[in-house]
Amino acid sequence: MRHRKQGRKLGRTKEPRQMMLNNLVCSILIFEKVRTTQAKAKEVKSLVEKSITTAKKGDLADRRKLIATLPQKNAVNKLMDVLGKRYQKRPGGYTRIIKIGSREGDGAEMAQIELV
Repeated sequence: MRHRKQGRKLGRTKEPRQMMLNNLVCSILIFEKVRTTQAKAKEVKSLVEKSITTAKKGDLADRRKLIATLPQKNAVNKLMDVLGKRYQKRPGGYTRIIKIGSREGDGAEMAQIELV
């Protein structure tokens, strides 16, 4: 039984799943809008929210924490310099998921996740 177990496996083992989600977080932070499946969008939403909340403080320890989790340094720089200041007054809810129908090839439900 899977009582009280968090998260989706997304058809991958632990390390490839974590790397895929970290890369997706970087893409969302850099481009501010990404098309992906609904399951991936729902899973990555909490990671994006937590990283923006971490960047809002803006000190060196938080920058190092973000560098340790995110693989692209330009995503960390944008997060600390631009997005942290943009969402300084906002208490949460930095992302929005918009359903956009099903994918042509396999019929997977697609969604667009974007920063508010």
